[in-house]
Amino acid sequence: MSLSRPLNDEEVYTEMKKMIAFIKQEALEKSREIKAKADEEFNIEKAKIVRQESVNIEKLFERKLKQTEFNKKINSSNMINKSRLQLLKQRQEVLNQLFEQAFNKSIDLTKNTEKYQTLLIKLCVQAFEKLSVKTVVVYSLKKDSKIVSKILSKASAQYTKQTGNEISASLNQNHYLEEDCGGGVVVSTKDNKVQVDNSLRARLNICSQELLPLIRVTLLGNSPNRKFFD
Repeated sequence: MSLSRPLNDEEVYTEMKKMIAFIKQEALEKSREIKAKADEEFNIEKAKIVRQESVNIEKLFERKLKQTEFNKKINSSNMINKSRLQLLKQRQEVLNQLFEQAFNKSIDLTKNTEKYQTLLIKLCVQAFEKLSVKTVVVYSLKKDSKIVSKILSKASAQYTKQTGNEISASLNQNHYLEEDCGGGVVVSTKDNKVQVDNSLRARLNICSQELLPLIRVTLLGNSPNRKFFD
């Protein structure tokens, strides 16, 4: 049996070269494996990030879209409300003009002495009936003081005839009504605690409130949104 001989220098060098080549190959393959694994992990992570960003972008888009739709609804609602307010303002202006015309016509009535006297008697009697007391004080415009003094006895007599109750009515010639009331009378109890405002302006305001629903329908037509009448 022969024993292995020692390697000479050339053989040692050759073996070392083989070992080095093997190590390099192993290192290269290992490097490739590491790189491949790193690339795979990178691609997986990148895909996750891309998917997450896609989801975030989609959510952001949905929020923006919802906000845009919401803003459109708000703007549309504001425009509708603004249009309604403008329409209501125009309608109110028409009604105000109508009532002002009616007020001016009622003032024209005061220029007809006979008709105005008849109206004053009716206004006084109505106020007497509402107060239903024995003594009243009557207020009028300063320019109407003479005509009111003249009709008070007739108004008192008519009140007594209608109710069977006596009444003492006197005109206050120290305090007069403001000119913007247009005419008519204000009647109060003797202690001035209770008053009935039967001035032309007050009577027109009462009539306008009572007739307002009918006037709206007559002039402006039925409102599709109105469920009840005033």
